[in-house]
Amino acid sequence: MSDLTLAPIESKFAELIWANAPVSSGDLVRLAEAALGWKKSTTYTVLRRLCQKGLFQNQNGAVTALVTQEDFRARQSEAVIEEAFGGSLPKFLAAFTSRKKLTETEIDTLQRLIDESR
Repeated sequence: MSDLTLAPIESKFAELIWANAPVSSGDLVRLAEAALGWKKSTTYTVLRRLCQKGLFQNQNGAVTALVTQEDFRARQSEAVIEEAFGGSLPKFLAAFTSRKKLTETEIDTLQRLIDESR
């Protein structure tokens, strides 16, 4: 999976698939029509793009996830930190917290994550 960027509508569709996978392609067409107002052709066009990006596969009428939503989001986050902060998580956190103060709960959660990573 090389392309970590999704257009907003691709992202909504990917979330629909993740929430329902595995799903038959026919059911996915119905879900996309109800949730996004799409026609069958639009559903298959965007599904093909997401399959080409390596997120999903459509085999024998069954759409399955090749990458979990959590893994995709983690990879996106890593790419942002790598690109914008030279891969430095401390630099990212310093930039983030310079404009937004963390709550006690957020601090406790971060501390727990740090402790678990030791």
